[in-house]
Amino acid sequence: MSDFEQKRQAAAEKLGISADKMPKSIAIIMDGNGRWAEQRDEPRFIGHREGAKVVIRIVLDCVKMGIEALSLYSFSMQNWKRPQMEVDFLMQLFTRYLVEIRPTLMENNVQLIHLGRREPLSDELLEELDKSMEMTRANDGMKLGLALNYGSREEIIDAAKKLAADCVEGKLKPDDIDEEKFSKALCTADMIDPELLIRTSAEMRISNFLLWQISYTEFYITDTLWPDFKLEDVEKAIISYANRDRRLGGVNKN
Repeated sequence: MSDFEQKRQAAAEKLGISADKMPKSIAIIMDGNGRWAEQRDEPRFIGHREGAKVVIRIVLDCVKMGIEALSLYSFSMQNWKRPQMEVDFLMQLFTRYLVEIRPTLMENNVQLIHLGRREPLSDELLEELDKSMEMTRANDGMKLGLALNYGSREEIIDAAKKLAADCVEGKLKPDDIDEEKFSKALCTADMIDPELLIRTSAEMRISNFLLWQISYTEFYITDTLWPDFKLEDVEKAIISYANRDRRLGGVNKN
């Protein structure tokens, strides 16, 4: 039994579910930082700062539960439309956080993967992002996908362009393109497609997140704002997931 399987079995026993009902891959749309701050008459950046503290706790919780892949939606390509002061603060927060999180990622054998386009991220942020990814590249534990400057439609367009270029160069024939090859052209190529998608703050939108990858993903929406999100919220989502009938297009034989 692998380390992942042992951890999932222990987590399942704690939650009172079957081990085979534990998801291997989870995606989270982390929403509600700004509203959390506004409810407390604080500036929005306070909410982002508190939300960043939650990230590492949830990452460690998922490692302990044997989750093999965790994708976190932290900044979309559409988020550049926010006030410049807020965007600048977020970029500084990401840059600093990528440095601070390295020891924890290494101690817990987590591999960091960037999901999204590099442009127009700053050179300083990209430098720290590259250092964190390179440092954790050989880690064979949980894969942590950080969706930073990410948009799923854009990701799909980039994948289509990449495959088209391979066809033009003679590396690939159009008829050879299938779901597997297309998936390998995405920035999540080395990650398991999410089985469970959690969205905080009660929003009922996908928000251009992992459109290809969530074809058969179960959704869990919670009223909890991201800065208040805890292990108990993850466990509730997993229990909800475990109690669903996942036929994946087939028919329940029971």
